Amino acid sequence: QVQLVESGGGLVQAGGSLRLSCAASGRTFSRDTMGWFRQAPGKERESVAAISGSGGVRYYADFVKGRFTIFRDNAKNTVYLQMNSLKPEDTAVYYCAADGTLTARAMGVMWTSGGMDYWGKGTLVTVSS
Repeated sequence: QVQLVESGGGLVQAGGSLRLSCAASGRTFSRDTMGWFRQAPGKERESVAAISGSGGVRYYADFVKGRFTIFRDNAKNTVYLQMNSLKPEDTAVYYCAADGTLTARAMGVMWTSGGMDYWGKGTLVTVSS
């Protein structure tokens, strides 16, 4: 059974840092593009960052450029999101996703919820002011 399981969320003060992890199981994901999305209360889900299977291509939404870094360890079948300089507006449930067809940029700008191969269940990040 294929699963994506996020962890690392929590409560942090503005300006602080968190590292999210997404552990994939059930098969190897080294050829899949993987990404992070978020959904704040009352808002639509939005893409945050994506990374190609090799890790060589990355996409970032404008609102996280310079603050967040996506990287992966294919030996561990895990993708990470390092979040620095967090702001209260970063508060959201963060979801991990994987897709075997989309490029990193396509996952960032052309994604659809139903078009992603796999989704995790999310981890909550709360940034206090």
